[in-house]
Amino acid sequence: MKKLILIMAIAFAGVCTAAAQKFALVDMEYILKNVPTYEMANEQLNQLSQRWQKEVEAIGKEAETMYQSYLSDKVFLTEEQAKKREEEIVAKEKEATELRYKYFGPEGELYKKRQTLLKPVQDDVYNAVKKVAEERGYQAIFDRASASDIIYASPRIDVSNEVLAKLGYSK
Repeated sequence: MKKLILIMAIAFAGVCTAAAQKFALVDMEYILKNVPTYEMANEQLNQLSQRWQKEVEAIGKEAETMYQSYLSDKVFLTEEQAKKREEEIVAKEKEATELRYKYFGPEGELYKKRQTLLKPVQDDVYNAVKKVAEERGYQAIFDRASASDIIYASPRIDVSNEVLAKLGYSK
């Protein structure tokens, strides 16, 4: 009997503790769309990415043109000339691959530029979310934009506009 009462008391304490936790939601996509510096940085990254992509494609197209030229001239080339042209084509393809890696690789220029442009804005948003959580006593704030398992959430627990206000962008 004592064990049963002890187990029920522990279960009741657990339920009370769980019920006392406060949480909220934010929509990071909505917040970031309403931060002008983030939008400007994103546009700058897109332009840079397109420019670099064109550069890589131009070198790739140059390699393709060299290859097509090689195929049409192959019957007229000596073995030595053919080998030299093949090496030139391979070198051009390698140049395109290396350039693509340099710009778009895991530690490439685009990644570095993204870090320098977007990281400060993301840090500001994180700090604003943290301030809202501390002021309102939330134990957790979830991002509804990236949480695919949230089917429905009451708009009353969405604090996105409060975060924007903390950032100085009132809605």
